[in-house]
Amino acid sequence: MTLLRLLAGRLRPHRAPLALLVLLQLAQTLASLALPALNAGVIDEGVLRGDTGRVLSGGAAMAAVTLLQAAAAAAVTWTAARIALAVGRDLRSEVFRRIQDLSARERGRFGTASLITRATNDVQQVQTFAVLVLTLLVAAPLLCVGGLAMALRQDVPLALVLLLFVPVMTGAVGTVVLRMRPHFHGMQSRLDHVTRVLREQITGVRVVRAFVRDRHERERFAAANDGLLDVGLRAGRLQAVMFPVVLVVWEATTLALIWGGAHRIEAGALQPGGLVAFLGYLLQTAMSVMMALFLLMHLPRAEAGAARVRELLDTVPAATVPADPVTVLDGAGRLDLRDVSFRHPGAEEPVLGGVTLTAGPGTTTAVIGSTGSGKSTLLALVPRLLDATGGEVRVDGVDVRRLDPALRAGTVGLVPQKPYLFSGTVASNLRYGRPGATDDELWHALEVAQAADFVRGLDGGLDAPVTQGGANLSGGQRQRLAIARVLVARPRVYLFDDSFSALDNATDARLRAALRRETADATVVLVAQRVSTIRHADRIVVLDRGRVVGSGTHEELLRTSPAYREIVRSQPTEEEAAA
Repeated sequence: MTLLRLLAGRLRPHRAPLALLVLLQLAQTLASLALPALNAGVIDEGVLRGDTGRVLSGGAAMAAVTLLQAAAAAAVTWTAARIALAVGRDLRSEVFRRIQDLSARERGRFGTASLITRATNDVQQVQTFAVLVLTLLVAAPLLCVGGLAMALRQDVPLALVLLLFVPVMTGAVGTVVLRMRPHFHGMQSRLDHVTRVLREQITGVRVVRAFVRDRHERERFAAANDGLLDVGLRAGRLQAVMFPVVLVVWEATTLALIWGGAHRIEAGALQPGGLVAFLGYLLQTAMSVMMALFLLMHLPRAEAGAARVRELLDTVPAATVPADPVTVLDGAGRLDLRDVSFRHPGAEEPVLGGVTLTAGPGTTTAVIGSTGSGKSTLLALVPRLLDATGGEVRVDGVDVRRLDPALRAGTVGLVPQKPYLFSGTVASNLRYGRPGATDDELWHALEVAQAADFVRGLDGGLDAPVTQGGANLSGGQRQRLAIARVLVARPRVYLFDDSFSALDNATDARLRAALRRETADATVVLVAQRVSTIRHADRIVVLDRGRVVGSGTHEELLRTSPAYREIVRSQPTEEEAAA
């Protein structure tokens, strides 16, 4: 079973607390089993004979055993909770690390909503089940077997009633649990769907309101929510059947014990205290079955969660770390793409095919092309957000797949097409790539990125708050802070993926001029839609359907590349008109 294998591997580091837990549960169970026998002795030897001393001594013994049982039960709960919480912590860490290791392709296969649910709700289901297992798995069978054994000591014929009680109860409950299992698997999938719809609506709330689609989105969420409700109700109806079944079987067994016990007492084969003890053992046996029932009720959903977590953990990231990574580069940041191709799994056509490109230190290489031509995919191959399915991507002569991740991150700096800022402050975001950067270095990067003026205008300056995703900033401000963040890291290779699209022409021109001075000794590769942004690049590469269809300077491409001329003609600015 996936769930038990998942738990077994995470419980091994806690062998000592587990051994203590078993001893505590043994003490708790023995104390529980001793109480009905002590009670029978008080009744038979004290109450029926009028021996007050025996009643008092027996009562004191029962009180001492009860205190021992309560102390052991509290210790069991505390120890089990600590172990289960540690297991949940470790499992969440594993899931988080695996999500961090996944490439963009693998994250897209799972989906953001599903990854969030697996890291939170699914792990929580496994952790909750771990608490129940550690608290009940040892105690329940010990209590059941011990209760039956103690009942056999009191009276063998009457104990047969208890022996019949256990399989009847187990069969009835097991049938219901088996029918619940598929419903709980469905609940986790429906929960994924609800999370996905909710995330889309929160992220795209401006679009929803702009098109006045509030009612449509409410209906879409209601449909997803109702789907989750329907599955939950079906599972809940089955759960509701369990307790009446247990109650009916328990009451029927109680009546059978009282009826049979009365005849045994009348025949002189059983003492009244023995019948009371039998009823106590029935209660304990029923409690053990109820504990097992409670465990089985949570089993299907925990198993579904464990299967989803296991699927994620078993996913082998495409961008794996080499066994013997390169930790030092001797060059200055030369970038070489040799006959590079990339194809998504199952796709008929590659996104990139046969791309060869060289960019050296002190040069700026621009990549331009129509939408969907593979520009962003090309840049994503350098920092290994995606791995090339053919050819090689090299930095200073070394394949990026052989680089140590820390070295690769320090060598290649990427400003993505959609810059993302983390909740915190301006300073914490700028120091993301180099935590030891000084305030002066931060301000210098902001000056180059044309962001210093607006940061000075914020309440707090560098300590101004930034909300999740930079939602309290404009698109142009986010882009400039993302550029400043890469400048603070001081990589050898700068990759700008359409990072100037939200800037006006004047800010764009000032930023490009400042970047040329700042990155004079570095390798710069930029993707842009505007010709005005790239026309002064040392080399311009034109992509069309994932293939290089032109390469040269702006003037050369105007003469030799029809695709580039078409792009220029589609942007009737003053610069293009003059050209």
